[in-house]
Amino acid sequence: MTDETKKNGTDEEIRETVLDLEAEMDAAAAEDIAEEAEPDPIDILRAENEKQRDQLLRLAAEMENLRRRTARDVKDAKAYAVTAFARDMLGVSDNLRRALDAIPQDKRTEEIRGFIEGVEMTERSMLSGLERHGVKKIEAEGERFDPNIHQAMFEVPNPEIPANTVVQVVQAGYMIGERVLRPAMVGVSKGGPKAEQPQAAEEAPKDE
Repeated sequence: MTDETKKNGTDEEIRETVLDLEAEMDAAAAEDIAEEAEPDPIDILRAENEKQRDQLLRLAAEMENLRRRTARDVKDAKAYAVTAFARDMLGVSDNLRRALDAIPQDKRTEEIRGFIEGVEMTERSMLSGLERHGVKKIEAEGERFDPNIHQAMFEVPNPEIPANTVVQVVQAGYMIGERVLRPAMVGVSKGGPKAEQPQAAEEAPKDE
């Protein structure tokens, strides 16, 4: 074999080796690209877990809100279920009181004393029963007029009483729970000095 033949053979082997190395590098690069393109299963599971956790937290919050609303509705239903009935019973109580007030003092003889006491006892028993179900009388006389619980029917000039003070109750008012069942119909004073306003809470001392 001549030197030229040996040289050509060596060059051919070198070229084949280079081509093999390039092919291996291309295959490795392709595998790297494939690995980069395919997401990590752990990352997928972590993202899915976070999504499920967020959904469960939202569902738990909604269920808690629903539970609270339901409990509040049940409580209100129990507290105010007798509202219409209580209002009707107050009308009966008013009629009993009117019947008693219609009897003049000079006519309240021994003959009808038992009748009067029976009507008064019936009135007290009815109001006591309503109170057991959360109905309470509004104590209005002498209090400062409050449009939320009082209904002004007339004004009474009196310079000695602070203005807007309830001086007469025409019809008693009642609360049921925290709601007004019936406002008190009242007469309020006018012409007197202004009622003292509640003092504002003292400011907390500032840090020096």
